[in-house]
Amino acid sequence: MVAEELMNNVVKIIALAVGLNLMLATRALAGPPFLTDDPEPVDYQHWEAYLFTLGDYAGHSYTIEGPAVEMNYGVLPDTQLHLIVPMTTVGGGGARSVSGLGDTEVGIKFRFVHETNGWPQIGIFPFAELPTGDGGRGLGNGRPWFQLPLWLQKSWGPWTTYGGGGAVLNSAPGQRDHPYGGWLVQRSIGKHSRSRRIVCGRPGHAQRQGICRAQFRRFIQPRRAFQFTVQRRSQCCWR
Repeated sequence: MVAEELMNNVVKIIALAVGLNLMLATRALAGPPFLTDDPEPVDYQHWEAYLFTLGDYAGHSYTIEGPAVEMNYGVLPDTQLHLIVPMTTVGGGGARSVSGLGDTEVGIKFRFVHETNGWPQIGIFPFAELPTGDGGRGLGNGRPWFQLPLWLQKSWGPWTTYGGGGAVLNSAPGQRDHPYGGWLVQRSIGKHSRSRRIVCGRPGHAQRQGICRAQFRRFIQPRRAFQFTVQRRSQCCWR
């Protein structure tokens, strides 16, 4: 029953997010919120929007974030404001599923070095997770927590690579401060498609885990895209 309920929730949420994404999503390199990001902000006085769904299943329990909306705005040259507001569903392990508003993410991305033939572009992207989700029901962290990363990016012809890392500051029960990082290699495989490989990353919680991800993005229109991602989580990256 738990597995059937999980699959029904996943199918409904993914279908809704994909449908809305095809109508509303706009251009970007990094895509919806992943551990690995790039230093390139949204252009000055331009908007960027995503509708997405993320899911995680481990230890007979699951967490689904979605539908979730991400909004970015180029408030100044080389500077963007950032906001994510998700719906969250948790369940499994014999417990009934619970849904509601999750934690809200706010941040600012600032690029202070532009890319040249010899230098990558470099930027910072600090953000905070505000406890708008009910932590007592498992829909949020229960306290504010922060990520303070530094990102770099360099391109050569059809190839682009970016990544970096930083620190997570999380004082909630069962959590702790820790470093994290990741790196990505991307190649354009046509006018409307990109293929990516994320080498390694670290989730924003206390467990020492790594993630390897394969990603494919298909551009349906110049400012609309459908994105598919598969990832594997392991315990091998940090000791």
